[in-house]
Amino acid sequence: MTRLNIWWFSQYASTPDQQFTTQHDLAKKLVDKGHRVTFFAAGFSHYKFKEIRLKAGEEWREDECEGVRFIWIKTPPYRANDWKRAYNMGSFAWKAYRLARKMDEKPDVIIGTTFHPLTSLAAYGSARSKQVPFVFEVKDLWPLTMVQFGRLSPKHPLAVILGFLEKFLARRATRVMTTLPSAADYYSELGVSKDKVVWIPNGLVLSRYETLKPYSGQISHPCKFVYAGGHVEAFPIDMILRAAQIEQENDNDSHFLFVGGGQDKLKLMQLAKELKLQNVEFRDTVPKSELYGVMEQADAFMLTMRDLPGLYRYGISFNKLCDYVASGRPVLFAGNASNNVVKEYKCGIVVHPENPRVFAEAIREFRNLSDEQRAEMGRNGIRCAKERFDISVLGDRLERMLLSVADDSRDLPGASRGSNESRPGSQNTGATDSGSKDATAVAL
Repeated sequence: MTRLNIWWFSQYASTPDQQFTTQHDLAKKLVDKGHRVTFFAAGFSHYKFKEIRLKAGEEWREDECEGVRFIWIKTPPYRANDWKRAYNMGSFAWKAYRLARKMDEKPDVIIGTTFHPLTSLAAYGSARSKQVPFVFEVKDLWPLTMVQFGRLSPKHPLAVILGFLEKFLARRATRVMTTLPSAADYYSELGVSKDKVVWIPNGLVLSRYETLKPYSGQISHPCKFVYAGGHVEAFPIDMILRAAQIEQENDNDSHFLFVGGGQDKLKLMQLAKELKLQNVEFRDTVPKSELYGVMEQADAFMLTMRDLPGLYRYGISFNKLCDYVASGRPVLFAGNASNNVVKEYKCGIVVHPENPRVFAEAIREFRNLSDEQRAEMGRNGIRCAKERFDISVLGDRLERMLLSVADDSRDLPGASRGSNESRPGSQNTGATDSGSKDATAVAL
């Protein structure tokens, strides 16, 4: 069997003791199959807004977690979507590219994740320097996302540059790997063959949810609605707060719990204070190992989206939605996307986005259901998780794609195999021994 050496450039990749786990879990499946995976990721946490990996004076460090190698890279801090975050992105991309070029190692394939396109550009440059195939992994569509959210006009110079970069990377990639189910339509408009696009949604390790207390459908008092995830513009939590105000005014027995962090959290807490909400609670970000205990207390979960049909016609793949359905609790979903598993699997209630009164009506509808109706929604969610988000199935899909990429590249004239043996050497003056992080970190 062919054993691959895979480099994966992803600024926000993390270990299972933090928030974002899908990429690590996919990599772990590849490692279990005999492949080698190395992430180039930032030590600065995008969720906690602080450095969590590197010690003072370290520029980078190599660690290992459950057989997956991580190279943590020092980047400057930020707290908002401003020039400091742009500087952070650029710094990571440049440092990752320089470090990869210096390493005395040749991978078989390099993946570059577009949470922002500069990381993918660094991965492409590294693939060129190592003369190996490049896989363009797309989590967000740039510049379409920024245009749809009103941050840029379509003709803004930055939007034009980002559009050129996106087309450049997609056309030169051996494969475009995306979490968005209809992204092939998007890239076909850029001149990229649909056959080149591979859909691999976000997923999860189902065994992590087996210890959750079973959901009976019987609601607690007060009825607890939970949002667990980023407090950011993409998920308009302010709409939920205004629905909570309606619930409070009607003396309904509801409690709204928000767990997580993000750029908008302080603003949202201030809004809750201005609305004089007594039925709302905010908690800090916690590791998934602790979040499970919060999740099993939920009577239902909440997920809200912006009403952006021009963007969401290409689909969605939210990590939090994977968690919600796997927990076996119903989901109150205010959104409009081309793929909607809540509606498809009947595992919750779906309403139009960005309308507090409609969302408040969905809350009342949920409370008026019978225990069995709510329990059935929970069971449908578990079935959805098994059929759509099982990381074992997704890992198999990823492996097949990467093996195909590697095989195609070896058929090219002058192609050579990457080395699976060498490791980075003395060029890291701040490195620690491999595996210095806890390789048995608690599962996220």
